[in-house]
Amino acid sequence: MIVKHEKKFTSGYNPITEFNGKHKEMLLDFGILVMEEGEVYTCDLPLERAFLLIFGDVTFISEKVDHRAKRTSFLDEAPQVLHVDKTKLVTIKAHKATQICVERCENDTTFPTKIYTEDNVRTDVFGAGVLNEASNRSVRTIFDGEIAPYSNMVLGEVINHPGKWSSYPPHDHPHPEIYHYRMFPSQGFGVSLLEEDAHVVKNCDSSLISPNTTHSQVAGAGYAMYYIWMIPHLPNDKWLPTTRYYRKQHTWMLDKDVQIWPERKFTTEE
Repeated sequence: MIVKHEKKFTSGYNPITEFNGKHKEMLLDFGILVMEEGEVYTCDLPLERAFLLIFGDVTFISEKVDHRAKRTSFLDEAPQVLHVDKTKLVTIKAHKATQICVERCENDTTFPTKIYTEDNVRTDVFGAGVLNEASNRSVRTIFDGEIAPYSNMVLGEVINHPGKWSSYPPHDHPHPEIYHYRMFPSQGFGVSLLEEDAHVVKNCDSSLISPNTTHSQVAGAGYAMYYIWMIPHLPNDKWLPTTRYYRKQHTWMLDKDVQIWPERKFTTEE
């Protein structure tokens, strides 16, 4: 389903999913923290927590970490993220207007506080060189089951190039997933395809993807579509980079030397 957000986020924490409340089937707490210049936010919830700077200028403070994080363009600059376990007090000081994606889950494992920046965030270009570049996108994996096996969740970003497809070919997995979208320019749009249902998504919308639901999306021509992706691990089933199960009828697109029309000539048998 799509959670539409037609009004501006208000100052403070704006919940979108709650594992003990609305949309609890997503198995994650997820929301947007809005801070104005000079504000201070503290959090000591007994949950694993990740704070992803969408844009703004803040200082992240927790345990021995005291990190100044600045981000002007989520399209052109790598993410900056504070990741803590349930035992840590977090303080965030805003030096200018700021928005932060907050992802939380239950996790009894303790681990050292960590900051993710351009120095330790993996960026991959998916889709290059195939399908006439129709699915070019940049995928930033902040942490997953390989990078942070002690975590109970996954966090990343995708830069969906204008007019291109992402989460492609269509695939699914047994884990629920959340996408939170931002568009540039902000009046832009895309389409989130969940199984056979197509949903228009706009700036600040979120797509809540149920387990085993095929999902892919496309950005409107002329509009860059950025989205944050969040996945909870399941008991005895960590989400890994290999946990994408492509629908059989579309796996031909993964072939190294795949051709599509017009290079692939039309026949009435296909």
